[in-house]
Amino acid sequence: MPRYFTLREARAALPSVSRDVREAVQAKGRYQDADGKLQALGQRILMRGGIMVDTAAAEAWKSQRDSGAQTLKSTLGRIEDLGVLVKDLDVGLIDFPTLYRGQEVYLCWRMDEADIDFWHGTQEGFSGRKLIDGEFLTHHTSDPA
Repeated sequence: MPRYFTLREARAALPSVSRDVREAVQAKGRYQDADGKLQALGQRILMRGGIMVDTAAAEAWKSQRDSGAQTLKSTLGRIEDLGVLVKDLDVGLIDFPTLYRGQEVYLCWRMDEADIDFWHGTQEGFSGRKLIDGEFLTHHTSDPA
């Protein structure tokens, strides 16, 4: 059964979760950068028939890629262990499951936002975000009962 957050609980978790999201976004960038360098290096090696391979550079890029992958895995694990859903690491988008009028919906936060101010249905996604208003606050809960 998924964990449901109240807005207060999600906001209380946000400082820690936002640090992890930022760390994951940076780790993903390091991973992608290093992986791209390794692929380019592999292409150059192939084109030159294996002559003049810079093994030190290859090892450094491989180490950076592996480090980025490990950091990404551990930070995503911490976020998901809390019950928070990672939606898009390119923009640092996450959702906190909650209930509105008895239906599962998401409190939505993006890395460039100061607070959790939006929610959306499970099928609507980011484009269907709505401002959290009095109506939402009156009818949302974390208790499925």
